[in-house]
Amino acid sequence: MLKIFKMVSDYIDANVYVVKNEEDYLIIDSGVDLNIIKNIVGENKVVGVLLTHGHYDHSRFCVEYAKEFNCKIYANKNVTGTLFDKEAIYSPNGELVQDLSRFIFIEGDTKLKLGNFEIDCFYCPGHCKCCQCYLIEGNLFAGDVLFDRGMGRIDLKTSNKEEMLNSLAKLEKIKFNTLYSGHGDESDFNEQQRNIYICKRFLKR
Repeated sequence: MLKIFKMVSDYIDANVYVVKNEEDYLIIDSGVDLNIIKNIVGENKVVGVLLTHGHYDHSRFCVEYAKEFNCKIYANKNVTGTLFDKEAIYSPNGELVQDLSRFIFIEGDTKLKLGNFEIDCFYCPGHCKCCQCYLIEGNLFAGDVLFDRGMGRIDLKTSNKEEMLNSLAKLEKIKFNTLYSGHGDESDFNEQQRNIYICKRFLKR
């Protein structure tokens, strides 16, 4: 049974999740100071860092996490177009993430087996070109694609309205229990069915 810890960063209130399965830990996004994560993980094994996308509030400390826990960073293959671009990463001081030595790139919809975790990966562009959602034992980690009420912005660099529509249609068909967003609160499957319906209508106006 999974145990999910949620932390909220001091920069744009981005969520970071530490997921525990037996003795293995998995980190989703990286906007929270490393010491906070270390307090949760302790001396246990971290099998990977998953990035939902490359915007600074979610990718900020990913290399620091990976070095500390001696693990890999998993992200969509398009993430370099965000991490290397001062306009696309949206960092407050133009800071980039350029050390790719620990990255493993995900292409499209696929599956990952990391330690005790079996992860379904879904490519969901729209908010940006590198958005990747992760389904783990009925828990959908959606980054900034979906929120408890609403969806991610589509007015940013590499955002695309049609791609967001397609991604919402994809997520609408995925069975999950709880949705964990990149910002804000959790929501359940039924709440998201209504939310996605409203978001799709808005995009089709």
